[in-house]
Amino acid sequence: MPPRLKLRDIAFFERPVQFSRPFRFGAITVNATPQLFVRVEIEVEGKGSAVGASAELLVPKWFDKRPELSPAQTVDGLRRSLEIARGLYLAQTEFLTAFDLHASCIGAQVATCAKKNIPALAAAYGPAEIDKAILDALLRAAETNFFDGMIGNIVGIDARLSSDLKEADIATFLADRKPLPRVAIRHTVGLDDVVEGKGGVADVQENAGARYFKLKLSGDPSADAARLARIGTTLEALGHDYKVTLDANEQYADLEALHALVDRLDHEAALRPITSRLLYVEQPMPRDMTRQSPLGSLAARGFIIDEADDSYDSFPAARALGYRGISSKSCKGLYKSIVNATRAARWTTGAETFFVTGEDLTCQAGLAVQQDLALGAFLGITHAERNGHHYVDGFGETTAAEARAFAAAHPDLYADAGQGIRLSIHNGDLLTGSLNTTGFATSVHPDWSALRPLEQPKSLQEYPA
Repeated sequence: MPPRLKLRDIAFFERPVQFSRPFRFGAITVNATPQLFVRVEIEVEGKGSAVGASAELLVPKWFDKRPELSPAQTVDGLRRSLEIARGLYLAQTEFLTAFDLHASCIGAQVATCAKKNIPALAAAYGPAEIDKAILDALLRAAETNFFDGMIGNIVGIDARLSSDLKEADIATFLADRKPLPRVAIRHTVGLDDVVEGKGGVADVQENAGARYFKLKLSGDPSADAARLARIGTTLEALGHDYKVTLDANEQYADLEALHALVDRLDHEAALRPITSRLLYVEQPMPRDMTRQSPLGSLAARGFIIDEADDSYDSFPAARALGYRGISSKSCKGLYKSIVNATRAARWTTGAETFFVTGEDLTCQAGLAVQQDLALGAFLGITHAERNGHHYVDGFGETTAAEARAFAAAHPDLYADAGQGIRLSIHNGDLLTGSLNTTGFATSVHPDWSALRPLEQPKSLQEYPA
């Protein structure tokens, strides 16, 4: 039986993160944003108390892209999501499994956030971050690592939130996991990034030897085709094979615009370096448009959802529309990632393939990148977007002592080549060996004394008109 636990405390902190260069995706350019840190204390039945931690950027204008809201207002929506989740989780006073706790709160979380004008994707952020910290504490109390703990379903995941699955489907999927020893990075090319020459996509100092590339789209078929042709020409100079994915971040207005892009991909010779190596296209249309627009003949290209993944029912609904995949991001919920990976494995046959991908959302060095990397390695995701390592300068605003502690505990993941401690990439891959440690993929917790408490969210009336 999975261990049961009670929550004793949940505390939120944040730290400023300054980007070393602008990151433009969709309709937003990010130069800086806070990073959230969660600290929980739990009591595990028969094992005493333990402390766990998690971290994630408070990313503006991704969870909630409504044009009438400023970037700061969408970050405040995430802060509200966290505070609502904290209240719901701490209200559960009996001993429960970790998944019991999640399943008991997620419905009320989404409903309460909806009353506060917070969309479902942002609503899931609060539980997602608390769940990761609870898992860290639970694994520490059980004196086991993430991979072994999840193979044994230490959290007690069942099918109550995914009626299309049986409990045995999930148990079998977990028991059969063989975590990957290395995961290839997929290098992100933002809309403002250099394409050619020094600092461009083929510069090994820029791409760290990547064999996979994620190319952002603007939503304008002509402009995107022209830019993809430039990128394809540049990538041909790499000297090794490569694969690409495309990500529109909801910028294609409708199926007509998407057809225009795919027609160019199918017929323009200048785009063959891209199309011949294209794995999938990510979230082309706005989430609401996605839900009412079957892909039809477009499905042959291979599409996945990301921002449209705002509930446990999203993947089955997307499958019915012609989508083949869905992204795993720990900021959307690690349990949902596991359920969706179970579905992909169950749905895949000789005639059809379904899959889960790894998309970063700027996971920063330390807790965030390690926990998300461990989740992907556990699910068998062979390559994952890892943009945090080149849009942020190493550990950023993290104290030098904390960065050194992470580097000492996880020497296969971090190194100092003379410019400070940074993510260590080995021939285009990240190694996962040191993630096999007691807790959720980390031997180190942040220096809590160096963090400031989570800023209290403002009401809409407090923002200047």
